[in-house]
Amino acid sequence: MYSRDMKVQIPVALSLVVASTLAAAADQLKVNPSTGETQKQFAERTKWWREAKFGMFIHWGVYAIPADGEWHMNTHQMQVKDYEKFVPGFNPTKFDAKAWVKVAKDAGMKYITITSKHHDGFCMFDSKLSDYTITKATPFKRDPLKELAAECQKQGIKLCFYHSIMDWHHPDYLPRRSWETETRPAGNADLNKYIDYMKGQLTELLTGYGKVWGIWFDGGWEHNTTELRSLEVVQHIRKLAPWAMINDRINLPEDYSTPEQTIPAGAMGGGRLWETCMTLNNNWGYARNDYNWKSPTDVIHKLCDIAGKGGNFLLNVGPDETGVIPQPSVENLAEVGKWMKKYGASIYGTTQNMFGKLPFDGRCTMKGKKAYLMVFDWPSSGDLPLPEMTVGVLSAKALTTGETLTVANGVVSKPTKLDKYATVVELQLTGTPKGPVPPKPLKPSGDGSFMLKASDAEVKGGTAHTESHEGIDNIGYWTDPKDAVEWKLEVPAAGNYSIEIEFACPDDEAGSTMSFGPNATFKVPATGAWSAYQKLNAGTLELAKGKQTVRLSVVSFAKGAALNLRNVVLRLK
Repeated sequence: MYSRDMKVQIPVALSLVVASTLAAAADQLKVNPSTGETQKQFAERTKWWREAKFGMFIHWGVYAIPADGEWHMNTHQMQVKDYEKFVPGFNPTKFDAKAWVKVAKDAGMKYITITSKHHDGFCMFDSKLSDYTITKATPFKRDPLKELAAECQKQGIKLCFYHSIMDWHHPDYLPRRSWETETRPAGNADLNKYIDYMKGQLTELLTGYGKVWGIWFDGGWEHNTTELRSLEVVQHIRKLAPWAMINDRINLPEDYSTPEQTIPAGAMGGGRLWETCMTLNNNWGYARNDYNWKSPTDVIHKLCDIAGKGGNFLLNVGPDETGVIPQPSVENLAEVGKWMKKYGASIYGTTQNMFGKLPFDGRCTMKGKKAYLMVFDWPSSGDLPLPEMTVGVLSAKALTTGETLTVANGVVSKPTKLDKYATVVELQLTGTPKGPVPPKPLKPSGDGSFMLKASDAEVKGGTAHTESHEGIDNIGYWTDPKDAVEWKLEVPAAGNYSIEIEFACPDDEAGSTMSFGPNATFKVPATGAWSAYQKLNAGTLELAKGKQTVRLSVVSFAKGAALNLRNVVLRLK
């Protein structure tokens, strides 16, 4: 995994010929050349994943010995020969595949994604293509992924493999780290040979471990799709495991997006599938002194938030050097599992909230003619206000107690018992909502200006989406020139408005041309980083009286992404 501090929101260089998975009509072929699926075929293949909602991420490797995270080799700028000294001491004799899978299953998780090889290049499986493996280079000798695959099969959990493209150890992977260019010169290193090696290892993983349900790439940001032979690699996987889910980190969109350590502020445009990956403390790999554990309340609320926006939640554990999942992780996940056992119907197989903004502290998911209101803090007034709906409510039931609740005058009565994490109310509806209730047009403030926030925008397209970082929403991953954002306004009187945007863009991505209209076309300057926000006068916009739409679109890309957009202020001139 990469750190947001190290590489904040650096988007993958998505191939512009690959459209969003769900953008095509049901009877048309996707533009994605790796599948050629129809919408119906794609829906059938991804059904299990969309219904599962909750999975366990496992980062485990030699880095568990120094125990300060999976980037230890990079963080300490170690030479390969020095990092290799950890390997003979890696002997995880307490590893128990049955216990690991049980922790995941008891937590309500439906799939596991585990590191087969991280950026350090050490293989956690019995690869015939390398001696730098747990079976050949350590006293442990066993293949833990083989044992995990067998146990997942027994306990009904689907298994996926994380596989790093980046490899700090392999002699053919380029580029070298900056601190080792003299001690470990590139010489005759050949990236193409490395890609062949990677394809060979993917073949081993997809043919030697039973049915593997997905490949989770990482570390592809140092190269473009041509250098990585991305389409060739993906098509190779599709041939060996046509059912497999493939993420977007080989610089092609493929099946789903992977926001890291963040939850989008809303569902992704065009029905794009997505999965938030997140740590239980601050590190992916085992970190002995990291005690900043997320509470069960926090995890449950995040799970509800993600499900309510149509996403999946991949929550990480980092086993220690003996092969044991840290006890705080086990205990917290056990609490999450107790809640899931009661209220799993509100998570599994659900789709995003179709009611728009909710009038209470909580989230909402949908399943056919049912809606699940997950209330974090029940209103002190006693009754729960219902969101604005396009369908009626036939009945309401508290899943905590099973009791029938009264529905009248737009409110639901309070159950006799509330859940300490999230109280779930199941609504039986008169029909299936066809789409989210459109947001009400924005009105000006007292001085006549409009504040257009990222969270109020409608994102048009398949890659750009609204996300939240450090409590502030922004529109990021704007990597497709066809994407645009819109705001609906209620303009009291015609007039000209100056446009001020708050945005961020690193130096190596700056220069894209954006436009609000004929008098508001601007070139995006560099701000230094994806998280370094600045303000810019973007021109003038003429608005007529009444309901209007303000649209920001791409005229041309300079590099792989346009900008991160926090807000737009329109001031009456």
